[in-house]
Amino acid sequence: MGSTPVDVDVLVPTVGRTAELAATLAGLAAQTDVAFRLVLSDQSATGDAAAQPAIAAMVRVLEAQGRPVTLLTHPERRGLAEHRHFLLAHATADAVLFLDDDVWLEPGSVHRMLDALRSLGTGFVGSAVQGLSYLEDRRPHETAPFALWDGPVVPEVVRRGTPGFDRWSLHNAANLVHVAAELDVEPGGWLPYRVAWVGACAMYDRAALEAVGGFGFWETLPIGHAGEDVVVQWRVMERFGGAGIVPSGAVHLEAPTTVTDRSVDAPDVVFAHEAHQQHADQHPGT
Repeated sequence: MGSTPVDVDVLVPTVGRTAELAATLAGLAAQTDVAFRLVLSDQSATGDAAAQPAIAAMVRVLEAQGRPVTLLTHPERRGLAEHRHFLLAHATADAVLFLDDDVWLEPGSVHRMLDALRSLGTGFVGSAVQGLSYLEDRRPHETAPFALWDGPVVPEVVRRGTPGFDRWSLHNAANLVHVAAELDVEPGGWLPYRVAWVGACAMYDRAALEAVGGFGFWETLPIGHAGEDVVVQWRVMERFGGAGIVPSGAVHLEAPTTVTDRSVDAPDVVFAHEAHQQHADQHPGT
């Protein structure tokens, strides 16, 4: 685990990626002004991701910087939610950053997220990943739901069909890059905004995440699923609040997904009882 006190455990699940993971770790090695530990969990069949030259080199860089590194193998694939729950069980820091293995973070990103998490006193903050191949693709109809938090971040309920759900389009393409360019954010600063959820790069208050059960719902899902991060963020958001921050600083490497079976959307399973109850309330006696 490493004995060096850290503020953040960076939890990275990986499978079948070398170049992308090396770029992700290089982004972490360039972070400043924050003490973190890397916890890398490899689900490849051979379990040797950390032995690949580019990845091994970045691990050595992190260790030379005095940043603890924990390397785990978790070969049995039981779905995204189970893998994240496995990683969370190895976390000890007060804040945990779930970072996908195809995301590059600009210097200062982890510090900004931690500053926002602490300053806002919320359950999570996210830096939405941006696809920079879309820089010339402006989508005002998708950025229209953007709204800064005016005042404290407070708990809210987001579900499919609620107004908050419409914010999902904010994180498409390079939308947040375009939004941030129109805001007056001081260098190194950040502004919180309202989200539906934030995929691929989200930092949680570990106590808040554990209070809602983490990803323990994985046993209710088939292996082929997506949306596990939506479930936990909706649960955290309704008890502790949650926000995205701009500028993001998170760049999606736009590599093909390694999770090809996404036939089940986790929120539809986990929150099915709510839909059934709503139907019963609207149609009593049926």
